[in-house]
Amino acid sequence: MGKVTGFIEIERVTPSLRPVAERITDWDSLYQPFAKEKIQEQAARCMDCGIPFCHNGCSLGNYIPQWNDWVYKGEWAMAVETLHRTNNFPEFTGNVCPALCEASCVVGINREPVSIRQIERTIVEEGFARGLIVPRPAKVKSGKRVAVIGSGPAGMAAAQQLTRAGHTVTLFEKARKAGGLLRYGIPNFKLEKQIIDRRLQQMVGEGLTVRTGVHVGVDVTAEQLRQEFDAILLSGGAEQPRDLPIPGRELRGIHFAMDFLGQQNRRLGGEDLSAETAILATNRHVVVVGGGDTGADCVGTSVRQGAKSVTQIELLPKPPKDRATETPWPMWPVQLRISTSHQEGCSQEWSILTKKFEGDEGQVKKLHCVRLNWLEPEGGGRPRMEEIAGSEFVLQAELVLLAMGFVAPVKSGLLDGLGVELDERGNVRVNSGYATSVEGVFAAGDMATGQSLVLKAIYGGRQAARAIDGWLRGGESVLP
Repeated sequence: MGKVTGFIEIERVTPSLRPVAERITDWDSLYQPFAKEKIQEQAARCMDCGIPFCHNGCSLGNYIPQWNDWVYKGEWAMAVETLHRTNNFPEFTGNVCPALCEASCVVGINREPVSIRQIERTIVEEGFARGLIVPRPAKVKSGKRVAVIGSGPAGMAAAQQLTRAGHTVTLFEKARKAGGLLRYGIPNFKLEKQIIDRRLQQMVGEGLTVRTGVHVGVDVTAEQLRQEFDAILLSGGAEQPRDLPIPGRELRGIHFAMDFLGQQNRRLGGEDLSAETAILATNRHVVVVGGGDTGADCVGTSVRQGAKSVTQIELLPKPPKDRATETPWPMWPVQLRISTSHQEGCSQEWSILTKKFEGDEGQVKKLHCVRLNWLEPEGGGRPRMEEIAGSEFVLQAELVLLAMGFVAPVKSGLLDGLGVELDERGNVRVNSGYATSVEGVFAAGDMATGQSLVLKAIYGGRQAARAIDGWLRGGESVLP
């Protein structure tokens, strides 16, 4: 514990956001620079609890009190090493994780929690700046070959772990560049893509082969994979979006959120979009259906593209301003969260049901909606919604973005070709060792769990790598 009274004497401070008028004109990071010395002071707020409840929120099991102590003491090499023991990519979680650890922080019971996410981000950036994060190739090769399908956080984590264990690993990605939704789903202002490229460079230096533009199941068959590789990891994500099958859905101007966000990221990445129809919010009234993080990303992207107006609607009721009594500390709190994108210009509505789309000459122009009451069922169970009589209203909309989450992995192609069993939700069924019903085929990340968080995908990728390594060795894994 670096400073015994730190949590009493020092208030929580985090980096300031760039002014709205400035940041909506570009796609750069949202935050102002933050002095390293301030981070060391913030690390002193950690209490080094006897039972560190921050572990309750962090799926990765990060050694948070330990690296806070190293940061406070200025021992950056030890902080970097400790952080990477459990997390291959703290620069990803440090930028986009909702910081479940902070919601479980003991200091947060009656004060502002320790700024864990910002400290984590600073450790990794300091590590790269000091040349502490370099390739770590395996000293001994196993002679085994592994195919990892999908280069999101689960696939990247598994590929790096398996490469370091001495296996010859090929990471397949159907898009033109690796990174999965880290690259194509998260806007640049939340995660600048050179951060992904920097880590991929390290992984290639360790011996990883990355094959992009290869759609496994189409360009390469499942049978070809089985013949060429000793083990296969499926980490392609839950890519099938939830649709809104109501009257007028066929109108132009209604798109899934990831088609919109992905195209903008490809545009910024210099990829050729000449064969695609542009999906742009410029000079349009935009309605985002869905109130989660993806919906907020659509809001921020629409504002930067120059939308006339942006409205975000959500089926569920408005959360309370403060932590709900149903989710006390150290649980992840149900409460209202206003994102940086909402601060940039957006109207938000809750308890809204979309009834139909209306168009003109095949182009969407309006949404017909109704307001809802949410009723608690007798005897427990799920709340049920009830339309409020006479509450119907119309929203002007020339671009509608459906951001209602994902339902399952895409089945056609690879999954059908391999013949793996699926669970009742349509995800790839795995056992406790991440193995599917097909010998030598494993699955991790959203493809196995359903839509989730980046940190949980990294954890799944690491654990699947350990299971694969043990299976290939016919015994114990050498991986942590």
